[in-house]
Amino acid sequence: MLSALARTLPHFRNTNSGQFFLMAGPCVIEGEDMALRIAERIKHITDKLQIPYIFKGSYRKANRSRRDSFTGIGDEAALRILEKVGREIGVPTVTDIHESPEAAEAAQAVDVLQIPAFLCRQTDLLLAAAQTGKVVNIKKGQFLSGEAMQWAVDKVKSAGNEHVILTERGNSFGYSELVVDFRNLPIMRQFGVPVVMDVTHSLQQPNQASGITGGQPALIETIAKAAIAVGADGLFIETHPTPATALSDGANMLPLDQLEGLLQRLTRVREAVRPAGDVALHGLDA
Repeated sequence: MLSALARTLPHFRNTNSGQFFLMAGPCVIEGEDMALRIAERIKHITDKLQIPYIFKGSYRKANRSRRDSFTGIGDEAALRILEKVGREIGVPTVTDIHESPEAAEAAQAVDVLQIPAFLCRQTDLLLAAAQTGKVVNIKKGQFLSGEAMQWAVDKVKSAGNEHVILTERGNSFGYSELVVDFRNLPIMRQFGVPVVMDVTHSLQQPNQASGITGGQPALIETIAKAAIAVGADGLFIETHPTPATALSDGANMLPLDQLEGLLQRLTRVREAVRPAGDVALHGLDA
């Protein structure tokens, strides 16, 4: 597999259109055929719209409320599928890691290592991800301000890795709601790294009595439009052909057949607000 710089950065650079980029895919890898079909479909859409695309899929879900919740098909099998998606569909891939020893193993299969929001302050985890040389996408904790994410960026860069992305995913509001403070996007952008809006996770309704997270998918377009309007470099959207049958986080995912129309509308918003000469991804140019 080619290095993160060789494979990933060309997809980030889109100086001709100044377009946002997209991280999208299922919440968790459910099987090879589904992953390939989803990736191929999104690649077709994003190629048509000239949107740089990174396939997203968790190889294991560690942060589940209930003991009997689906966590994955097995680490080795899921990582093999992610590697195959990258190779056969020809797109960069991203997956999340939860413990330091996972970094090196996952880095053999994907181009971007993602740090979950609730782990964004874990120094050892950040350093382990940084030391792989892969791009590191850090989700902002639901309990943190945008300003506080400077220290997470500094940890990754202290290991000699300059390739960092920050992702906003809302802040806890009470016990079972999240709200998005859109000030965090320009605040985090000041750190010289690309900033992404995690559209679907920001619409979760965690800590439900059933032990299964709820969501508000009807507001996906609202959050995405607002993020593009205030200058997000990228969007993170979990999508599935049939969210009702998804094995994880179906309550807040976008139906795959709605993605193209949404992206078409978002490209018009981006064009309307993009300053002349702007470049989509600041901070990752070699």
